[in-house]
Amino acid sequence: MVSRPLGQTGLIVSRIGLGTTKLGRNTDVKYPKAFALPSDKQVDELLETALRSGVNLIDTAPAYGASEARLGAFVGSHRDRFVLSTKCGEQYRNGSSVYDFSAGTITASVEASLRHLNVDHVDILLLHSDGRDIEILTQTDALEALGRLKQSGKTRAIGISAKTQGGIREACRTLDVIMAPFSQKDPSLAAALRQAHEAGLGVLAIKGLSSGYLEARPAVEFVLRQEFIDALILGTTDPVHLSEAVSIAETITIAS
Repeated sequence: MVSRPLGQTGLIVSRIGLGTTKLGRNTDVKYPKAFALPSDKQVDELLETALRSGVNLIDTAPAYGASEARLGAFVGSHRDRFVLSTKCGEQYRNGSSVYDFSAGTITASVEASLRHLNVDHVDILLLHSDGRDIEILTQTDALEALGRLKQSGKTRAIGISAKTQGGIREACRTLDVIMAPFSQKDPSLAAALRQAHEAGLGVLAIKGLSSGYLEARPAVEFVLRQEFIDALILGTTDPVHLSEAVSIAETITIAS
């Protein structure tokens, strides 16, 4: 699996990352077909495939239901082989998302994530934006909390899973990593993501297949040919689909 530096974080990431929403949550999601949560054996098979394929980037979140807890045993026993990303600010409770970007809640969320994941730190910690990117970054104490968590060694890099151009540009002032939707169907954040890349931030793309509505090969190729995208996070529970994405990524020449 080809890999590259994630901005100026010092982390090296595979160009395909594994998104794990489908490991822990199958309600109120935007995939085209309903799906059952995988068994524990299927989760282990997926993660073994990731390791064999050279996929080292794993992305999860408290809002993904039981995802963090289901990753914990495997990730904890293979900690040095994964670049681990999780989020804070959003929880999924009783069928709906609850957002809280106060410093105390963020700190408590991260401590719970570390317990669930069976690790003492994550590599990337992202604010899980509800779309109010600029407000979260400028009118809450979320950044202060992230800074303290980074200083304490609970995370190596901090960032935001953003939804707006303004939020991405604001994040360039203070953060290390941007995660944002980017696809052939919706490339609207390209200019802001390019700015983040040029400012030295790591850039992670999500929804590259438009939640499963785009064909894999052209969708993956489109995203990873952009020089400002460091990695594409793909959500799947199918080891074959993950291996196919890796094979596609290995053939891609980055645009200049």
